[in-house]
Amino acid sequence: MGLSRKRRRELKKLRGAAENVWGEQREVLEHAAKVLRSAGVTVGDVARKDVAPRVRDSYDRRLAPAVDTTVGAVRHAGHVTKHTITDDVVPAVTGAVGSALAALEVARDKHLREAIKTASRASQEVATKAGQRLGLVEVKPSPGPGTFILIGLGVVAVAGIAYAAWQTLRPDDDLWVEDEPESGRTGTTSTPSPEI
Repeated sequence: MGLSRKRRRELKKLRGAAENVWGEQREVLEHAAKVLRSAGVTVGDVARKDVAPRVRDSYDRRLAPAVDTTVGAVRHAGHVTKHTITDDVVPAVTGAVGSALAALEVARDKHLREAIKTASRASQEVATKAGQRLGLVEVKPSPGPGTFILIGLGVVAVAGIAYAAWQTLRPDDDLWVEDEPESGRTGTTSTPSPEI
């Protein structure tokens, strides 16, 4: 496809104008780079001669004493924390671990495991019969929702038995209550009530 002479001349003029604009832009960018370099040097000199001494002086007068005080406070807090952990936290954690290990020993007991199995079977049978009587559970050869309900009831029963065993076998110092002495009571006498 050929262009007319008029179009070619217009394109040539536009190309020349674009080259002129590009040249002018290049000059502007070079001048801006020179200005930025000179500004960077000036900012560096001002920072070295004016800002840095003021910052150093402010640090020495205001921040350094606060940092020294803070370091002392942090050391004291670390010392207190160390003693709190060794005197309070570690004994509590070891006590809890000991209780957990004792509960595991109880859970390993053969008689307890047999009791849990028996309770699980019994609860499964009772739940199945109750579900059949109410029409909620149908007897199917494949597992259905009733099976999952029974499993849930079995898990609840096992958890209840394990909790009861744990409550029974755990050491508790707060269970003992001292009796009040008989002579300490004042103003109350008990008289037998007449029979009617």
